[in-house]
Amino acid sequence: MAAILENLSRRRFLVGGAAVAGGLVIGLRLLPRGFASSPPAAPAVDVPRFNPTAFVSIDETGLVTIVAHRSEMGQGVRTALPMAVADELEADWSRVRIAQALGDEATYGGQNTDGSRSLRHFLQPMREMGAAARQMLETAAANMWRVDVAQVRARDHQVIHTTTGRVLGYGELAAAARALPVPRPEELKLKRPEDFRYIGKDMPIVDLADMTSGRAGYGIDVRLPGMKYAVIARPPVYGGRVASYDEASALAVPGVERVVKLDGTPPPSGFQPLGGVAVIARNTWAAIQGRGKLGTTWNDGPNRSYDSTAYKTELEETARRPGKVVRNQGDALAALAAPARVLKADYYVPHIAHAPMEPPAAAASVADGRCEAWACTQNPQGARDEIAKALGIPVDRVKVNVTLLGGGFGRKSKPDYVVEAALLSRAVGAPVKVTWTREDEIHHDYYHTVSAQHLEAALDSRGRAIAWLHRSVFPAIPSTFQPNVRYASDGELSQGVIDIPYAIPNIRCENGEAPSHVHIGWFRSVLNIPHAFGVCSFADELAHAAGRDPKDYLLELLGPPRRVDAGAHYQNYGDDINVYPIDTGRLRRAVELVAEKAQWGRGLPAGHGLGIAVHRSFVSYVAIVVEAAVGKDGTVSVPRVDVAVDCGFAAYPDRIRSQMEGAAVMALSSALYGEITFREGRAQQNNFNDFQVARMNVAPRETHVHVIESDAPPGGVGEPGVPPFAPALCNAIFAATGKRIRRLPIADQLRSENEPRKGDRAR
Repeated sequence: MAAILENLSRRRFLVGGAAVAGGLVIGLRLLPRGFASSPPAAPAVDVPRFNPTAFVSIDETGLVTIVAHRSEMGQGVRTALPMAVADELEADWSRVRIAQALGDEATYGGQNTDGSRSLRHFLQPMREMGAAARQMLETAAANMWRVDVAQVRARDHQVIHTTTGRVLGYGELAAAARALPVPRPEELKLKRPEDFRYIGKDMPIVDLADMTSGRAGYGIDVRLPGMKYAVIARPPVYGGRVASYDEASALAVPGVERVVKLDGTPPPSGFQPLGGVAVIARNTWAAIQGRGKLGTTWNDGPNRSYDSTAYKTELEETARRPGKVVRNQGDALAALAAPARVLKADYYVPHIAHAPMEPPAAAASVADGRCEAWACTQNPQGARDEIAKALGIPVDRVKVNVTLLGGGFGRKSKPDYVVEAALLSRAVGAPVKVTWTREDEIHHDYYHTVSAQHLEAALDSRGRAIAWLHRSVFPAIPSTFQPNVRYASDGELSQGVIDIPYAIPNIRCENGEAPSHVHIGWFRSVLNIPHAFGVCSFADELAHAAGRDPKDYLLELLGPPRRVDAGAHYQNYGDDINVYPIDTGRLRRAVELVAEKAQWGRGLPAGHGLGIAVHRSFVSYVAIVVEAAVGKDGTVSVPRVDVAVDCGFAAYPDRIRSQMEGAAVMALSSALYGEITFREGRAQQNNFNDFQVARMNVAPRETHVHVIESDAPPGGVGEPGVPPFAPALCNAIFAATGKRIRRLPIADQLRSENEPRKGDRAR
């Protein structure tokens, strides 16, 4: 991609709803490759499609305002991208203000903050935007002094005449700079990495003080004049409909003002609401109490028959049968049928709920054919589109304001809850805030899919793998959006199946049919979670079958440094495979570093073991060594975790470490406890009492993150730390106990027969 920088009228630059008066206002518009001779190092293939735009302004006081067009959920994006602008701009960070962008594709381009794309797609464009502003300020100063621009230099919020020492502040130059033409892309002079002041440095996130002091504003904190409060009784079975409800009893609850029936969207419902009965009240507590009095009955529909225990058996049986071939290298079937040692294993991962600490919440005000919404959303443009669709109004009459998010993990990229608020506001003629309870979030999530996998490998006389068969079966995410989806998409199978990096001559990957009975959606790291669990666990099994050290055997499986051709079905997270190849050299380096830092092979107490795993996802490479300790009662604790991450250029090391630490805790939660089960189509878990997350005393005691220096383009960070954790943990449990874990969650599989099942004792 190439970048074209253009002046924008003051009317188009909005901060907090008010136009910026005076000063320099520039924007960055990305156009297709070939528009300039020097494209960014890491082009994003989705940029031309969505035509992203970002903005920076400087007022007469010198205050720099940078618009953050991605959603902040603790990952630090409201700091990372603006600091790239500020670095190239040579701005004083203490004089920079961050403004959150509205949901507006025409102005800001793609804003859906998921897929670990923000830095890898927008670091270079943000740098170019800052560089253009800096050069315009330098040119303005040179013009004022009537000197050659080569004699001036921007530094620390001012421009200096290097010959005489004269100085002009950014505020003094802003108006004159604004009148200048924006530099062409080939004219930009980007800073050398050794000159960076902010990029690649540890900086606190701009929202940290507000987040830790209670001043931060989340979706659940929104208050509007005259606002009503709503909770909704939704169908307990996906695709169900309201049969009856007792409106009078709900209205009898003090504070309840109205009951509104919402028509749902039949499956596949996409991002539209499930429907149900809403209780509107003067406060959320009254609405919750009123909902409890509705006595709603339901017509459950065909998904009432869904039983997750029976479905597990169905998936496992499918995985043991031949499926649709999605990668075929060599002749794995012949090699598996020849006289050789063949190992087989089955792996299972259940449904998981997102369970962010802040459940979905949104407020909306519909009046005069327009809608304005406020939401903790990862996907403001998706919310805008879905609101317009539901209300039957043009998209340009919908405005979506983005609050901070108290966690997201992919759930808040689905804007059904924002649409609910808009529909209810229209129904009652007043602003309405919809709050989901924890039970709502667990019962009506877009669940991480359930999956079964069957793996086989043939070993030669020296224990080397000569054939590999991998079958994966799971309800696919497209089933939420399209009818009659039975097979997975290529994108889903590109997350740990067809992109297997092992140097095995015969590889065959297959996908089996699996109908969906619930909302399926993307969850942090998506299908990499089950696939890394199966592949990395099976690699450990092969090592032990061959009588080899698991780390050494893993390096042998990876083979020499090379680029892997994953075949015609492979999709590379939407990025150019030539820019982001599957590089086994980087996988090997991550394994070698994490083994060194974890002191692989060190002596351990009885009941302790080390496990190792490595996985590439979202074009980054993460290797993990977990030390697991298994008590006599079967409880699992994690004394130490080491993580080696190669995410290309490390633009924000503090957040890289933070994301890896958080991924370890989240992955441990899912591995130990994460399971949503269904009976008669209904989720059986309700809250954190029966859908547990790891508390502080269960989290790893020590987590050491080792960031690998790299000059490769930046890769993803938010998601890649999750997939290799569970297999590393289970491999460590095997090393400690000799018991192989092939299904998740782990918690109850290690207990003695006499140990009561009352939740994990490590809590």
